[in-house]
Amino acid sequence: MTSDQEKGDRIAKVMARAGLCSRRDAERWITEGRVSVNGTKLTSPALVVGPQDQILVDDKPLPMKDRTRLWLYHKPKGLVSSNKDSEGRPTVFANLPKEMPRVISIGRLDINTEGLLLLTNDGALARHLELPSTGWLRRYRVRAFGRITQAELDKLADGIAIEGILYGGIEAQLEREQGSNIWLTLGLREGKNREVKKILEHLGLVVNRLIRISYGPFQLGELETGLTREIRSRLLRDQLGDAVVGELGLSFHGPDNVEEVVSVAPKRAKPSPGKFERKPGGPGGPGGNARPEQKRKPSRRDREADALERLTTTKPPKTGGKKTGPAKPSQNRRPGGKPAGGPREDRRR
Repeated sequence: MTSDQEKGDRIAKVMARAGLCSRRDAERWITEGRVSVNGTKLTSPALVVGPQDQILVDDKPLPMKDRTRLWLYHKPKGLVSSNKDSEGRPTVFANLPKEMPRVISIGRLDINTEGLLLLTNDGALARHLELPSTGWLRRYRVRAFGRITQAELDKLADGIAIEGILYGGIEAQLEREQGSNIWLTLGLREGKNREVKKILEHLGLVVNRLIRISYGPFQLGELETGLTREIRSRLLRDQLGDAVVGELGLSFHGPDNVEEVVSVAPKRAKPSPGKFERKPGGPGGPGGNARPEQKRKPSRRDREADALERLTTTKPPKTGGKKTGPAKPSQNRRPGGKPAGGPREDRRR
């Protein structure tokens, strides 16, 4: 056990950085007698350890520290955001892809809430991003039963007190009405328990669907339900900033770091000369319009990576599925939709 405290960190912090759990859970595990250092079982988390100390958790060595990683996960409705549930309900962590390492969630979503849930292998990062002081906006789309005006929603910008609990300012926008329901978009910077539902119930609305669509600069986008997408290290480091990275002691160097960064094809890469001249045939004929048809179609992985590069908190517009070619100007068409100057004249009745 190191005596030079300046060269070490508190045991709970070391466990959190290893991705085992959050600092709070680490402290609880220590008081439960599950952690030992150099053969001595700990009873208090007030201990500083160094690289030479041997740490065991449940009689197993502390895993080697991996680089700090972050995933987006599209949580489906019906899963609990915890490792275990006393009622035996299915959990998020039991339904993650098998290739995922041990991760913890950044905050939680209720069992009936769906949408974006951030996952990380670094407990220090999880704790930091959960704090309201981080200032990251969390945006939700809400379907609720009832009626309300935009003027009433605008009052939420100054915050609201409900049953003695003060909720900070909320960005609220009325989207549309759908039968007896309405759709809203809410943006808030806190994470109090059931905050969205309590506030809307106070306004006379009953929430029947809640979807988190963004968390800070990271958005759900078109990520399919139940799937995950890892954020590239360079992107994560840029969003956090050097000050936070240094303060939390985050590391972005480790196995597969370089491969993970360069594995996504570059955006809008220009083809080399002559690349599309190998097969002159095709729907558009030789040359000219045949070129777009012969390009390699971007994979879904590439499209999602490009969307993450943009990192906006607004829902991106959907792109059309139809391929567009060189369309003829509308003014060159006569009534009836037939091109002007064609071999056959327009027939009129």
